[in-house]
Amino acid sequence: MSDEGYDHATVERRWQEAWDDADVYRTPDDVDDPTYVLGMYPYPSGKLHMGHVRNYTITDAYARYRRMQGDDVLHPMGWDAFGLPAENAAKERDTNPRDWTFDCIETMTDQMESMGFGYDWEREITTCTPEYYQWNQWLFSRFHEEGLVERRDAEVNWCPECETVLADEQVEGDDELCWRCDTPVEQRELEQWFLKITEYADELLEAIDDLEGWPNSVRQMQRNWIGRQYGTELDFEIGGYGSVEAFTTRVDTIHGATFFALAPDHPISEELAEEDDDVRHFIEHEADPDGDEPNGVETGLTATNPVTGDEIPVYVADFVLSDVGTGALMAVPGHDERDHAFAEKMGIEIKPVIAPEPDDWDGETVPDAPDVSEDAFTDDGVLINSGEYSGLDSETARERLTEDIDSAEKATQYQLRDWGISRQRYWGTPIPVIHCDDCGPVMVPEEDLPVELPEFINTTGNPLDAAEEWKATTCPDCGSPATRETDTMDTFVDSSWYFLRYVSPGSEEVPFDLERANDWMPVDQYVGGIEHAVMHLLYSRFFTKVLADHEGLEHREPFTNLLAQGMVQLEGEKMSKSKGNVVSPQRIVEDYGADTARLFMMQAAQPERDFDWSEEGVRSTYAFLTRLQGMVEDYVADEPDGDDDAIASYVDAEIDATIAIASGEYDDLTFNKALRETQDLVRTLRQYADYTEPHAETYERGLSAVVRLLAPVTPHLAEELYDELGGDGFVADADWPTAEIDRDRVAKRRRLVENTREDIRDIVEVAGIEDPQAIDVVIAPDWKYDALEIAIESDADNLIGELMQQSHIRQQGDAAADYGQDLQAEREALTMSLEPDAEYEALEAAAWLIEREFEAPVDVVRADEADDSVLKNAEPGRPAIEIED
Repeated sequence: MSDEGYDHATVERRWQEAWDDADVYRTPDDVDDPTYVLGMYPYPSGKLHMGHVRNYTITDAYARYRRMQGDDVLHPMGWDAFGLPAENAAKERDTNPRDWTFDCIETMTDQMESMGFGYDWEREITTCTPEYYQWNQWLFSRFHEEGLVERRDAEVNWCPECETVLADEQVEGDDELCWRCDTPVEQRELEQWFLKITEYADELLEAIDDLEGWPNSVRQMQRNWIGRQYGTELDFEIGGYGSVEAFTTRVDTIHGATFFALAPDHPISEELAEEDDDVRHFIEHEADPDGDEPNGVETGLTATNPVTGDEIPVYVADFVLSDVGTGALMAVPGHDERDHAFAEKMGIEIKPVIAPEPDDWDGETVPDAPDVSEDAFTDDGVLINSGEYSGLDSETARERLTEDIDSAEKATQYQLRDWGISRQRYWGTPIPVIHCDDCGPVMVPEEDLPVELPEFINTTGNPLDAAEEWKATTCPDCGSPATRETDTMDTFVDSSWYFLRYVSPGSEEVPFDLERANDWMPVDQYVGGIEHAVMHLLYSRFFTKVLADHEGLEHREPFTNLLAQGMVQLEGEKMSKSKGNVVSPQRIVEDYGADTARLFMMQAAQPERDFDWSEEGVRSTYAFLTRLQGMVEDYVADEPDGDDDAIASYVDAEIDATIAIASGEYDDLTFNKALRETQDLVRTLRQYADYTEPHAETYERGLSAVVRLLAPVTPHLAEELYDELGGDGFVADADWPTAEIDRDRVAKRRRLVENTREDIRDIVEVAGIEDPQAIDVVIAPDWKYDALEIAIESDADNLIGELMQQSHIRQQGDAAADYGQDLQAEREALTMSLEPDAEYEALEAAAWLIEREFEAPVDVVRADEADDSVLKNAEPGRPAIEIED
């Protein structure tokens, strides 16, 4: 060890080589106690960034912890290797996406290995290889056989720069820009392939409640995306166009409908645009569904309210969406905020027809109308101004109106739409379809899979369209000349089942070994960014359910527990190349070592939280690891020979407490708390060694516990120190330390000791005592502990009276009354302390810490041995302090 720090480069290189030689992280196919730990696999962009390092340190630490707990752990890694960025990079560099991608994979693999991640690299998958994507094609064919694939025209997001379709989540901001190149996105009508995820909408929604190991925020995001609504479909007559179907969840408000609104791409709107310049101008130049306020244009048409017979004006409005409901709606500005804002802007009548239900409502009288001039009243209530329906509550009115309106019927609508997987680009899985003039679209036979990509052609548009020789084929059904499908699959298809491929990555007959998948699945702990909270997770759930229904998979959900890790920031902003605030993981590894980077990130915050990168924090972490290695080296070089005394007993108790608490935090993935406990134990061990000659067995036990508790996060140095302490084999395979303790009692003991030390500090500071000569710590008398217990358990209004019913408390006279008043005042916040003897023993064992801090002898005094003038100030959990100056 140098003066500047331990030799991290040598330590990390030595143990990475040793792990490789011993094949430490290889997972056998058949195991007894499987635990599947997985981080979302990365896109091979060229180099790891700090977000990667944090994500994969979390999974690596948890996998190592579970392995030390005795589990058989599957912890694999692979590459989300298809995608438009590689294609664009290849075009810019006049190379091909495959070479670019594999160069990036090689670089990132080396970086991952330098971080010490314990992956079973024999299970590595790369989605751009035919060995993987042939199973995308096989699954597509199976979905087609089960009626879950459809080809139809659809309006899609189109990036003219990337020349490809974009999913909704790839269109960003109010300006609707491409997520990759910031080009304004257009709408195009294209023939597309869809996977019918809507067939599973109800199960996908209802099963969310069972995902108890997922963050509530993610579960709610999925609910919102699926967007199930119960309501009513009914017809409004529009002059010249006949019946137009509308969907509403609030048919109880129909008497307050004062206008009717159509989506800009509703068939009537498009027909009007051909003959009405104002409508055409609005649709082409002004409509903005993502704008801050609703906008629209009057059409001159009217719609007939099917209940009142009123003729209400028809608008084309940009807040109406064609893919939500029916693309047409009755607008009730008195009871819908969006309709209210539009009505105010356009000068449309706002009519209240629902009133809040009065507290004393008798169910018969009609309440007064609410004031809706400024804001809409959006809650359920009692109908008013609604003819024969006035006086009904909203729920009853909805039932009655749905029954009474001839065209009305109950309906369920979803925001979720079928998954369009067609992409007009090269670097993706070819869709296994052949187009025949006579037979139409025909699936490529299974024996002809995979349909491999041809050589890359650097051209504008979709390179597959330019691959004439590749496109030309024959129809599998009739043998006539035919053409291959030139669209490739959305890369979300790759990631919707990759976790299943890891269980049998070399399988050549099936996408995954079903028996192994049923043993290993679902993934026990999944970790990834919140940006994948909707689409990737939803599609993975969909695939899993289809495979359960049709391929024998025994599990219907892919991930039992989910952790969405926070971002690594610099000065409060997300790291990005464009901002120039990127910290290179490689530079940190070279300067401080992988263990330092891992430990700093894991101790900085809970995994779900964002945190700021700090070079000072990195240096401090490095210094901590250097000190720890020095402590182990000093112990090995000169084993101490101290007594097994009260101080050793205190340290032993702290070792047990740290093991128990840190283990619980590892279970909960709150690594920062586990590491804080471990670092506190290191501090205690250092203070122990500085204060006295340590007891060898106690000190070695403490060091051994620290090394194993740190091993999941700092695996290289932990191996080094475990070896120096004489451990057998690898610490990666060592048993996790164990301790049986009562965590509640530990917390009380620690709180007692720390409060006592803090009280002494306060007295020394306030009294200006520069050189304490002696410190007495006086335990409270037994009757106060009894009084505290009564106060906690009692629900009597007159606490003092109840206390005085106890003769041994009543005998204390004014002291009991004063203490009773204190308890009464703090009653809601009272907590039980340790018993008097336990407090005495805890403080007696910790007295050396006080003596070390204040350089004065400490005497812990029982109540029956104390002076009354001091004893009166002692309370349970807060002993009295007397300091001799």
